[in-house]
Amino acid sequence: MTVKLAFHGAARTVTGSCYRIETPESQVLVDCGMFQGPRTVTELNYRPFPFDPRKINALVLTHAHIDHTGLVPKLVKHGFTGPIHATVGTQDLCAIMLPDSGHIQETEVKQLNERLRRKGEPEVEPIYGLEDAMQALNQFQAQSMETWFTPAKGIRMRYWNAGHLLGSTSIEVEVSDGGAKPTRILFSGDLGPDSKLFEHDPEAPSNWDFVVCESTYGGRDRFERSQDKRRAILAEELRQAAARGGVLLIPSFAVERTQEVVTDIVAVMDSGGAPKANIFIDSPLANKATQVFRKHASELEAGAELARAFASPLVKSTESVDDSKALNRFKGFHIVISASGMAEAGRIRHHLRNRLWQRSTTVLLVGFQAKGTLGALLEEGAKRVRIMGEDVNVAATIRRLEDYSGHADGPELVEWVKERLPVKKTIFLTHGEEEGQVALAEDLRGLVPDDCILRPRLDDVYNLSGDACALLEAETKPRIDPTSVARLDWHNDLQSLVLDIEEQMKQAADEKQRGVLIRKLRRAMIDE
Repeated sequence: MTVKLAFHGAARTVTGSCYRIETPESQVLVDCGMFQGPRTVTELNYRPFPFDPRKINALVLTHAHIDHTGLVPKLVKHGFTGPIHATVGTQDLCAIMLPDSGHIQETEVKQLNERLRRKGEPEVEPIYGLEDAMQALNQFQAQSMETWFTPAKGIRMRYWNAGHLLGSTSIEVEVSDGGAKPTRILFSGDLGPDSKLFEHDPEAPSNWDFVVCESTYGGRDRFERSQDKRRAILAEELRQAAARGGVLLIPSFAVERTQEVVTDIVAVMDSGGAPKANIFIDSPLANKATQVFRKHASELEAGAELARAFASPLVKSTESVDDSKALNRFKGFHIVISASGMAEAGRIRHHLRNRLWQRSTTVLLVGFQAKGTLGALLEEGAKRVRIMGEDVNVAATIRRLEDYSGHADGPELVEWVKERLPVKKTIFLTHGEEEGQVALAEDLRGLVPDDCILRPRLDDVYNLSGDACALLEAETKPRIDPTSVARLDWHNDLQSLVLDIEEQMKQAADEKQRGVLIRKLRRAMIDE
Protein backbone atom coordinates (compact mmCIF):
# COMPACT_ATOMS: atom_id res chain seq x y z
CA MET A 1 0.00 0.00 0.00
CA THR A 2 1.33 3.44 -0.96
CA VAL A 3 1.80 6.03 1.79
CA LYS A 4 2.23 9.63 0.63
CA LEU A 5 3.27 12.76 2.50
CA ALA A 6 2.56 16.22 1.05
CA PHE A 7 4.03 19.52 2.27
CA HIS A 8 1.43 22.24 1.73
CA GLY A 9 2.98 24.80 4.06
CA ALA A 10 6.00 25.60 6.24
CA ALA A 11 8.13 24.45 3.31
CA ARG A 12 11.27 26.63 3.21
CA THR A 13 9.30 29.22 5.17
CA VAL A 14 8.22 29.50 8.82
CA THR A 15 4.48 29.94 8.30
CA GLY A 16 1.48 28.13 6.82
CA SER A 17 2.19 24.77 8.46
CA CYS A 18 0.15 22.05 6.72
CA TYR A 19 1.06 18.41 5.97
CA ARG A 20 -1.14 15.77 4.36
CA ILE A 21 -0.81 12.03 4.96
CA GLU A 22 -2.51 10.01 2.23
CA THR A 23 -3.16 6.30 1.83
CA PRO A 24 -5.62 4.53 -0.53
CA GLU A 25 -8.06 4.52 2.41
CA SER A 26 -7.54 7.82 4.22
CA GLN A 27 -6.34 11.41 4.14
CA VAL A 28 -5.32 13.20 7.33
CA LEU A 29 -4.00 16.76 7.71
CA VAL A 30 -1.44 17.73 10.32
CA ASP A 31 -2.02 21.46 10.96
CA CYS A 32 -3.73 23.98 8.69
CA GLY A 33 -1.95 27.27 9.27
CA MET A 34 -2.07 30.76 7.85
CA PHE A 35 0.77 32.15 5.73
CA GLN A 36 2.49 35.35 6.89
CA GLY A 37 5.16 37.57 5.34
CA PRO A 38 5.50 39.00 1.81
CA ARG A 39 2.26 39.50 -0.10
CA THR A 40 3.21 36.88 -2.69
CA VAL A 41 3.09 34.31 0.12
CA THR A 42 0.11 35.70 2.07
CA GLU A 43 -1.99 35.63 -1.09
CA LEU A 44 -1.94 31.83 -0.72
CA ASN A 45 -4.40 32.30 2.15
CA TYR A 46 -7.01 33.44 -0.40
CA ARG A 47 -6.37 30.75 -3.01
CA PRO A 48 -8.05 27.32 -3.07
CA PHE A 49 -6.40 24.53 -1.10
CA PRO A 50 -4.22 22.22 -3.23
CA PHE A 51 -6.49 19.33 -2.14
CA ASP A 52 -10.23 18.79 -1.77
CA PRO A 53 -11.24 19.65 1.84
CA ARG A 54 -14.28 17.37 1.47
CA LYS A 55 -12.00 14.34 1.09
CA ILE A 56 -9.98 14.98 4.25
CA ASN A 57 -10.99 12.49 6.96
CA ALA A 58 -9.50 14.32 9.93
CA LEU A 59 -7.34 17.27 10.98
CA VAL A 60 -4.78 16.87 13.78
CA LEU A 61 -3.27 20.03 15.32
CA THR A 62 0.17 20.32 16.90
CA HIS A 63 -0.68 23.57 18.73
CA ALA A 64 -2.78 26.72 18.58
CA HIS A 65 -0.55 29.36 16.96
CA ILE A 66 -2.19 30.94 13.92
CA ASP A 67 0.56 29.82 11.53
CA HIS A 68 -0.58 26.27 12.44
CA THR A 69 -4.36 26.78 12.84
CA GLY A 70 -5.26 30.02 11.04
CA LEU A 71 -6.87 28.38 7.99
CA VAL A 72 -8.92 25.82 9.92
CA PRO A 73 -12.13 27.89 9.54
CA LYS A 74 -11.43 28.17 5.80
CA LEU A 75 -11.08 24.38 5.65
CA VAL A 76 -14.50 24.04 7.27
CA LYS A 77 -15.99 26.76 5.07
CA HIS A 78 -14.98 24.78 1.97
CA GLY A 79 -16.47 21.47 3.00
CA PHE A 80 -14.37 19.74 5.66
CA THR A 81 -16.74 18.02 8.11
CA GLY A 82 -14.39 15.65 9.95
CA PRO A 83 -13.05 15.78 13.50
CA ILE A 84 -10.35 18.25 14.57
CA HIS A 85 -8.08 16.57 17.11
CA ALA A 86 -6.15 18.66 19.64
CA THR A 87 -5.00 18.70 23.25
CA VAL A 88 -7.21 20.43 25.81
CA GLY A 89 -4.79 23.38 26.00
CA THR A 90 -4.83 23.79 22.21
CA GLN A 91 -8.62 23.51 22.13
CA ASP A 92 -9.03 26.18 24.82
CA LEU A 93 -6.67 28.57 23.02
CA CYS A 94 -8.28 27.96 19.63
CA ALA A 95 -11.65 28.77 21.22
CA ILE A 96 -10.47 32.39 21.54
CA MET A 97 -7.97 32.62 18.68
CA LEU A 98 -10.06 31.36 15.77
CA PRO A 99 -13.10 33.60 16.43
CA ASP A 100 -10.68 36.51 16.87
CA SER A 101 -9.09 35.66 13.53
CA GLY A 102 -12.51 35.45 11.85
CA HIS A 103 -13.46 38.86 13.27
CA ILE A 104 -10.17 40.31 11.98
CA GLN A 105 -10.77 38.87 8.50
CA GLU A 106 -14.23 40.46 8.33
CA THR A 107 -13.09 43.82 9.75
CA GLU A 108 -10.02 44.18 7.53
CA VAL A 109 -11.91 43.20 4.37
CA LYS A 110 -14.68 45.68 5.22
CA GLN A 111 -12.09 48.46 5.46
CA LEU A 112 -10.36 47.27 2.28
CA ASN A 113 -13.62 47.19 0.35
CA GLU A 114 -14.34 50.80 1.34
CA ARG A 115 -11.04 51.78 -0.29
CA LEU A 116 -11.72 49.61 -3.34
CA ARG A 117 -15.16 51.15 -3.84
CA ARG A 118 -13.64 54.62 -3.79
CA LYS A 119 -11.20 53.49 -6.49
CA GLY A 120 -13.96 51.88 -8.55
CA GLU A 121 -12.30 48.45 -8.17
CA PRO A 122 -14.09 45.14 -7.46
CA GLU A 123 -14.64 44.17 -3.84
CA VAL A 124 -13.12 41.07 -2.22
CA GLU A 125 -14.41 38.40 0.15
CA PRO A 126 -12.80 37.60 3.52
CA ILE A 127 -10.87 34.34 3.77
CA TYR A 128 -13.50 33.30 6.31
CA GLY A 129 -15.65 34.87 8.97
CA LEU A 130 -16.66 34.55 12.59
CA GLU A 131 -19.42 32.06 11.76
CA ASP A 132 -16.93 29.74 10.01
CA ALA A 133 -14.65 29.90 13.05
CA MET A 134 -17.49 29.02 15.42
CA GLN A 135 -18.48 26.06 13.23
CA ALA A 136 -14.88 24.82 13.28
CA LEU A 137 -14.89 24.84 17.08
CA ASN A 138 -17.86 22.45 17.04
CA GLN A 139 -15.67 19.87 15.30
CA PHE A 140 -12.90 19.82 17.93
CA GLN A 141 -12.23 16.61 19.85
CA ALA A 142 -9.84 16.77 22.81
CA GLN A 143 -7.08 14.16 23.09
CA SER A 144 -4.77 13.40 26.02
CA MET A 145 -0.98 13.39 25.90
CA GLU A 146 0.75 10.03 25.30
CA THR A 147 -2.52 8.25 24.50
CA TRP A 148 -3.20 6.57 21.15
CA PHE A 149 -6.17 7.71 19.04
CA THR A 150 -7.27 6.79 15.51
CA PRO A 151 -8.10 9.85 13.34
CA ALA A 152 -8.76 7.74 10.22
CA LYS A 153 -8.72 4.15 9.04
CA GLY A 154 -5.24 2.65 9.10
CA ILE A 155 -3.68 5.67 10.88
CA ARG A 156 -3.13 6.05 14.60
CA MET A 157 -1.45 8.91 16.44
CA ARG A 158 -0.17 9.90 19.86
CA TYR A 159 0.71 13.30 21.32
CA TRP A 160 3.99 14.16 23.09
CA ASN A 161 4.84 17.44 24.82
CA ALA A 162 6.80 19.80 22.52
CA GLY A 163 7.58 22.46 25.15
CA HIS A 164 6.64 25.33 22.83
CA LEU A 165 3.23 26.59 24.01
CA LEU A 166 0.42 25.61 26.31
CA GLY A 167 -0.87 22.32 24.84
CA SER A 168 1.83 22.14 22.15
CA THR A 169 2.82 18.71 20.86
CA SER A 170 4.93 16.56 18.66
CA ILE A 171 2.87 13.88 16.92
CA GLU A 172 3.77 10.19 16.74
CA VAL A 173 2.17 8.53 13.70
CA GLU A 174 1.86 4.91 12.70
CA VAL A 175 0.43 4.11 9.27
CA SER A 176 -0.55 0.48 8.65
CA ASP A 177 0.38 -0.28 5.06
CA GLY A 178 -0.35 -3.98 4.96
CA GLY A 179 3.17 -5.00 5.93
CA ALA A 180 4.43 -6.66 9.07
CA LYS A 181 5.37 -3.31 10.61
CA PRO A 182 3.65 0.07 10.28
CA THR A 183 5.37 3.13 8.80
CA ARG A 184 6.48 5.30 11.72
CA ILE A 185 6.52 9.10 11.30
CA LEU A 186 7.25 11.80 13.87
CA PHE A 187 6.14 15.41 13.35
CA SER A 188 8.17 17.62 15.67
CA GLY A 189 5.69 20.49 15.61
CA ASP A 190 7.32 23.63 16.99
CA LEU A 191 9.90 22.68 19.62
CA GLY A 192 10.49 24.87 22.64
CA PRO A 193 13.90 25.82 24.04
CA ASP A 194 15.35 24.34 27.21
CA SER A 195 14.74 27.50 29.27
CA LYS A 196 11.09 28.23 28.42
CA LEU A 197 9.45 30.08 31.32
CA PHE A 198 6.15 28.18 31.40
CA GLU A 199 6.79 24.95 29.47
CA HIS A 200 8.45 21.63 30.32
CA ASP A 201 11.21 20.32 28.02
CA PRO A 202 10.16 18.48 24.81
CA GLU A 203 9.63 14.72 24.86
CA ALA A 204 9.12 11.96 22.27
CA PRO A 205 10.16 8.34 21.61
CA SER A 206 13.03 7.21 19.38
CA ASN A 207 13.36 4.84 16.41
CA TRP A 208 11.57 6.23 13.32
CA ASP A 209 11.25 5.69 9.61
CA PHE A 210 10.65 9.39 8.95
CA VAL A 211 11.00 12.56 11.03
CA VAL A 212 9.54 15.93 10.02
CA CYS A 213 11.61 18.44 11.99
CA GLU A 214 11.21 22.19 12.35
CA SER A 215 14.32 24.30 11.58
CA THR A 216 13.37 27.88 12.53
CA TYR A 217 16.67 28.63 14.26
CA GLY A 218 18.83 26.08 12.46
CA GLY A 219 22.52 26.97 12.71
CA ARG A 220 21.96 29.65 15.37
CA ASP A 221 23.24 29.25 18.92
CA ARG A 222 21.42 31.67 21.18
CA PHE A 223 23.53 30.62 24.19
CA GLU A 224 20.51 29.91 26.36
CA ARG A 225 20.56 31.91 29.56
CA SER A 226 19.15 31.26 32.99
CA GLN A 227 16.03 33.04 34.15
CA ASP A 228 18.13 35.40 36.31
CA LYS A 229 20.42 36.27 33.40
CA ARG A 230 17.48 36.79 31.03
CA ARG A 231 15.84 39.14 33.50
CA ALA A 232 19.12 41.00 34.04
CA ILE A 233 19.37 41.67 30.29
CA LEU A 234 15.71 42.69 30.17
CA ALA A 235 16.31 45.05 33.10
CA GLU A 236 19.08 46.80 31.15
CA GLU A 237 16.78 47.20 28.13
CA LEU A 238 14.10 48.68 30.39
CA ARG A 239 16.55 51.10 32.00
CA GLN A 240 17.80 52.27 28.60
CA ALA A 241 14.26 52.74 27.31
CA ALA A 242 13.37 54.71 30.43
CA ALA A 243 16.43 56.92 29.93
CA ARG A 244 15.18 57.82 26.43
CA GLY A 245 12.05 59.12 28.11
CA GLY A 246 9.46 57.69 25.74
CA VAL A 247 7.32 54.68 25.07
CA LEU A 248 8.70 51.15 24.88
CA LEU A 249 6.76 49.32 22.15
CA ILE A 250 6.91 45.53 22.22
CA PRO A 251 5.35 43.75 19.22
CA SER A 252 4.41 40.42 20.73
CA PHE A 253 2.37 37.36 19.93
CA ALA A 254 -0.76 37.54 22.04
CA VAL A 255 -0.58 33.94 23.20
CA GLU A 256 2.14 32.97 25.69
CA ARG A 257 4.82 35.43 24.49
CA THR A 258 2.90 38.36 25.98
CA GLN A 259 2.32 36.45 29.21
CA GLU A 260 6.03 35.56 29.50
CA VAL A 261 7.23 39.09 28.84
CA VAL A 262 4.78 40.67 31.28
CA THR A 263 5.71 38.17 33.99
CA ASP A 264 9.40 39.05 33.62
CA ILE A 265 8.87 42.82 33.38
CA VAL A 266 6.84 42.88 36.59
CA ALA A 267 9.44 40.72 38.35
CA VAL A 268 12.24 43.08 37.25
CA MET A 269 10.36 46.21 38.33
CA ASP A 270 9.29 44.73 41.66
CA SER A 271 12.91 43.79 42.42
CA GLY A 272 14.10 47.34 41.70
CA GLY A 273 15.97 46.33 38.54
CA ALA A 274 14.19 48.98 36.45
CA PRO A 275 11.98 52.02 37.06
CA LYS A 276 8.34 51.15 37.64
CA ALA A 277 6.01 52.17 34.83
CA ASN A 278 2.58 51.41 33.45
CA ILE A 279 2.47 48.25 31.32
CA PHE A 280 -0.40 48.41 28.82
CA ILE A 281 -1.48 45.20 27.15
CA ASP A 282 -3.18 46.53 24.05
CA SER A 283 -4.61 43.30 22.72
CA PRO A 284 -8.07 41.92 23.56
CA LEU A 285 -6.85 38.50 22.39
CA ALA A 286 -3.89 38.61 24.79
CA ASN A 287 -6.25 39.46 27.63
CA LYS A 288 -8.44 36.46 26.80
CA ALA A 289 -5.38 34.24 26.43
CA THR A 290 -4.20 35.26 29.88
CA GLN A 291 -7.44 33.87 31.33
CA VAL A 292 -6.77 30.56 29.56
CA PHE A 293 -3.26 30.47 31.02
CA ARG A 294 -4.64 31.14 34.47
CA LYS A 295 -7.06 28.24 34.01
CA HIS A 296 -4.11 25.95 33.19
CA ALA A 297 -1.72 27.50 35.75
CA SER A 298 -1.19 24.19 37.54
CA GLU A 299 0.24 22.73 34.31
CA LEU A 300 2.77 25.56 33.89
CA GLU A 301 6.20 25.67 35.49
CA ALA A 302 5.74 29.32 36.57
CA GLY A 303 1.96 29.45 36.78
CA ALA A 304 1.92 31.08 40.23
CA GLU A 305 4.35 33.77 39.09
CA LEU A 306 2.15 34.55 36.08
CA ALA A 307 -0.88 34.98 38.35
CA ARG A 308 1.04 37.39 40.61
CA ALA A 309 2.30 39.43 37.66
CA PHE A 310 -1.14 39.97 36.16
CA ALA A 311 -2.50 41.00 39.55
CA SER A 312 0.05 43.83 39.68
CA PRO A 313 -1.37 47.39 39.63
CA LEU A 314 1.26 48.19 36.98
CA VAL A 315 -0.48 45.93 34.42
CA LYS A 316 -3.40 47.50 32.59
CA SER A 317 -5.48 46.17 29.73
CA THR A 318 -7.24 47.92 26.88
CA GLU A 319 -10.29 46.57 25.12
CA SER A 320 -11.87 49.12 22.80
CA VAL A 321 -10.30 50.88 19.83
CA ASP A 322 -10.80 54.18 21.67
CA ASP A 323 -8.80 52.81 24.62
CA SER A 324 -6.02 51.87 22.22
CA LYS A 325 -5.98 55.29 20.56
CA ALA A 326 -5.87 56.98 23.97
CA LEU A 327 -2.44 55.43 24.62
CA ASN A 328 -0.94 57.86 22.10
CA ARG A 329 -1.58 60.68 24.59
CA PHE A 330 0.70 59.18 27.24
CA LYS A 331 4.05 60.91 27.76
CA GLY A 332 7.23 59.75 29.44
CA PHE A 333 8.36 56.18 30.01
CA HIS A 334 5.63 53.56 29.68
CA ILE A 335 5.28 50.20 27.97
CA VAL A 336 2.81 49.10 25.30
CA ILE A 337 2.69 45.41 24.38
CA SER A 338 0.55 44.65 21.35
CA ALA A 339 0.08 42.05 18.63
CA SER A 340 1.24 40.96 16.19
CA GLY A 341 4.71 39.65 16.98
CA MET A 342 6.02 40.38 13.48
CA ALA A 343 4.16 43.72 13.30
CA GLU A 344 2.22 42.50 10.29
CA ALA A 345 -1.27 43.21 11.60
CA GLY A 346 -3.21 44.41 14.59
CA ARG A 347 -2.92 47.43 16.84
CA ILE A 348 0.89 47.44 16.98
CA ARG A 349 0.99 48.85 13.45
CA HIS A 350 -0.97 51.92 14.60
CA HIS A 351 1.43 52.44 17.51
CA LEU A 352 4.47 52.08 15.25
CA ARG A 353 3.03 54.52 12.73
CA ASN A 354 2.44 57.06 15.50
CA ARG A 355 5.70 56.57 17.37
CA LEU A 356 8.52 55.33 15.11
CA TRP A 357 9.48 58.84 14.06
CA GLN A 358 10.15 59.89 17.68
CA ARG A 359 13.72 59.51 18.98
CA SER A 360 12.43 58.85 22.49
CA THR A 361 10.68 55.67 21.31
CA THR A 362 12.18 52.22 21.81
CA VAL A 363 10.97 49.13 19.91
CA LEU A 364 11.93 45.80 21.48
CA LEU A 365 11.56 42.75 19.22
CA VAL A 366 11.10 39.56 21.24
CA GLY A 367 10.46 36.92 18.59
CA PHE A 368 11.40 35.58 15.15
CA GLN A 369 10.80 38.04 12.31
CA ALA A 370 10.01 36.35 8.99
CA LYS A 371 11.42 37.82 5.78
CA GLY A 372 9.40 40.66 4.33
CA THR A 373 7.48 41.46 7.53
CA LEU A 374 7.53 44.93 9.03
CA GLY A 375 9.31 43.51 12.07
CA ALA A 376 12.07 42.10 9.87
CA LEU A 377 12.49 45.41 8.02
CA LEU A 378 12.91 47.23 11.34
CA GLU A 379 15.31 44.56 12.60
CA GLU A 380 17.40 44.94 9.43
CA GLY A 381 17.79 48.69 10.01
CA ALA A 382 15.27 50.26 7.63
CA LYS A 383 15.37 54.06 7.86
CA ARG A 384 11.88 54.53 6.41
CA VAL A 385 8.96 52.12 6.28
CA ARG A 386 5.47 52.19 4.86
CA ILE A 387 2.68 51.46 7.35
CA MET A 388 -0.97 51.40 6.31
CA GLY A 389 -0.20 53.47 3.21
CA GLU A 390 1.83 56.10 5.08
CA ASP A 391 5.59 56.65 4.88
CA VAL A 392 7.17 56.78 8.34
CA ASN A 393 10.70 57.83 9.25
CA VAL A 394 12.41 55.44 11.68
CA ALA A 395 14.07 57.53 14.38
CA ALA A 396 13.23 55.14 17.21
CA THR A 397 15.81 52.83 18.76
CA ILE A 398 15.24 49.25 17.56
CA ARG A 399 16.37 46.52 19.94
CA ARG A 400 16.13 42.74 19.89
CA LEU A 401 16.01 40.19 22.72
CA GLU A 402 16.07 36.58 21.53
CA ASP A 403 15.63 35.00 24.96
CA TYR A 404 11.84 34.96 24.56
CA SER A 405 11.81 32.89 21.42
CA GLY A 406 9.44 29.96 21.64
CA HIS A 407 11.70 27.86 19.42
CA ALA A 408 14.68 25.64 20.14
CA ASP A 409 17.92 26.99 18.69
CA GLY A 410 20.33 25.09 16.43
CA PRO A 411 22.19 23.03 19.08
CA GLU A 412 18.91 22.17 20.80
CA LEU A 413 17.41 20.97 17.50
CA VAL A 414 20.45 18.76 16.90
CA GLU A 415 20.18 17.34 20.41
CA TRP A 416 16.46 16.69 19.90
CA VAL A 417 17.19 14.74 16.71
CA LYS A 418 19.95 12.74 18.45
CA GLU A 419 17.45 11.65 21.07
CA ARG A 420 15.05 10.46 18.35
CA LEU A 421 17.60 8.23 16.56
CA PRO A 422 17.70 5.93 14.75
CA VAL A 423 15.92 7.51 11.79
CA LYS A 424 15.96 4.74 9.22
CA LYS A 425 14.92 6.58 6.07
CA THR A 426 14.51 10.38 5.93
CA ILE A 427 14.57 13.57 7.99
CA PHE A 428 12.46 16.28 6.37
CA LEU A 429 13.48 19.79 7.41
CA THR A 430 10.50 22.16 7.47
CA HIS A 431 9.33 25.38 9.19
CA GLY A 432 12.52 27.26 8.42
CA GLU A 433 14.02 29.63 5.90
CA GLU A 434 16.76 28.49 3.56
CA GLU A 435 19.75 29.71 5.56
CA GLY A 436 18.57 27.98 8.74
CA GLN A 437 17.68 24.76 6.95
CA VAL A 438 21.02 24.49 5.16
CA ALA A 439 22.85 25.15 8.45
CA LEU A 440 20.83 22.54 10.35
CA ALA A 441 21.39 19.98 7.58
CA GLU A 442 25.13 20.57 7.92
CA ASP A 443 24.95 20.21 11.72
CA LEU A 444 23.08 16.90 11.33
CA ARG A 445 25.76 15.56 9.00
CA GLY A 446 27.12 12.33 10.44
CA LEU A 447 24.02 11.51 12.47
CA VAL A 448 22.30 10.24 9.32
CA PRO A 449 23.55 9.92 5.72
CA ASP A 450 23.48 13.19 3.76
CA ASP A 451 20.99 11.81 1.23
CA CYS A 452 18.56 11.13 4.09
CA ILE A 453 18.09 14.85 4.83
CA LEU A 454 15.58 16.56 2.55
CA ARG A 455 14.23 20.13 2.39
CA PRO A 456 10.80 19.91 0.73
CA ARG A 457 9.46 22.73 -1.41
CA LEU A 458 5.93 24.03 -1.18
CA ASP A 459 3.40 21.39 -2.32
CA ASP A 460 6.02 18.65 -2.81
CA VAL A 461 4.55 15.14 -2.45
CA TYR A 462 6.70 12.16 -1.43
CA ASN A 463 6.05 8.43 -1.65
CA LEU A 464 7.09 7.00 1.72
CA SER A 465 6.68 3.38 0.64
CA GLY A 466 9.69 1.28 -0.30
CA ASP A 467 13.28 1.46 0.87
CA ALA A 468 13.61 5.22 0.29
CA CYS A 469 11.11 8.01 -0.20
CA ALA A 470 10.74 9.45 -3.69
CA LEU A 471 9.48 12.83 -4.87
CA LEU A 472 6.36 12.31 -6.99
CA GLU A 473 6.99 14.81 -9.78
CA ALA A 474 3.60 14.24 -11.39
CA GLU A 475 1.81 15.31 -8.20
CA THR A 476 4.09 18.22 -7.35
CA LYS A 477 2.30 21.30 -8.68
CA PRO A 478 3.35 24.26 -6.55
CA ARG A 479 0.85 27.10 -6.25
CA ILE A 480 3.66 29.68 -6.50
CA ASP A 481 7.27 29.66 -7.61
CA PRO A 482 9.09 27.88 -4.74
CA THR A 483 11.99 30.32 -5.05
CA SER A 484 9.70 33.22 -4.07
CA VAL A 485 8.96 31.76 -0.63
CA ALA A 486 10.59 33.48 2.39
CA ARG A 487 12.13 36.23 0.25
CA LEU A 488 11.35 39.88 -0.29
CA ASP A 489 8.93 40.08 -3.21
CA TRP A 490 7.99 42.76 -5.74
CA HIS A 491 5.58 44.37 -3.26
CA ASN A 492 8.49 44.93 -0.87
CA ASP A 493 10.66 46.20 -3.74
CA LEU A 494 7.91 48.58 -4.89
CA GLN A 495 7.49 50.08 -1.42
CA SER A 496 11.25 50.55 -1.18
CA LEU A 497 11.36 52.18 -4.62
CA VAL A 498 8.53 54.59 -3.77
CA LEU A 499 10.35 55.63 -0.60
CA ASP A 500 13.59 56.17 -2.57
CA ILE A 501 11.82 58.25 -5.24
CA GLU A 502 10.16 60.45 -2.61
CA GLU A 503 13.53 60.97 -0.91
CA GLN A 504 15.18 61.96 -4.21
CA MET A 505 12.36 64.39 -4.87
CA LYS A 506 12.91 66.04 -1.49
CA GLN A 507 16.64 66.36 -2.16
CA ALA A 508 16.18 67.88 -5.63
CA ALA A 509 17.27 71.51 -5.68
CA ASP A 510 14.25 72.92 -7.50
CA GLU A 511 11.20 72.21 -9.65
CA LYS A 512 13.35 71.77 -12.76
CA GLN A 513 15.43 68.98 -11.24
CA ARG A 514 12.29 67.23 -10.03
CA GLY A 515 10.90 67.39 -13.57
CA VAL A 516 14.12 65.88 -14.96
CA LEU A 517 13.90 63.00 -12.48
CA ILE A 518 10.27 62.30 -13.39
CA ARG A 519 11.09 62.26 -17.12
CA LYS A 520 13.97 59.82 -16.53
CA LEU A 521 11.67 57.49 -14.62
CA ARG A 522 9.06 57.62 -17.38
CA ARG A 523 11.66 56.89 -20.06
CA ALA A 524 12.95 53.95 -18.02
CA MET A 525 9.43 52.49 -17.85
CA ILE A 526 8.91 52.98 -21.60
CA ASP A 527 12.27 51.35 -22.39
CA GLU A 528 11.24 48.30 -20.39
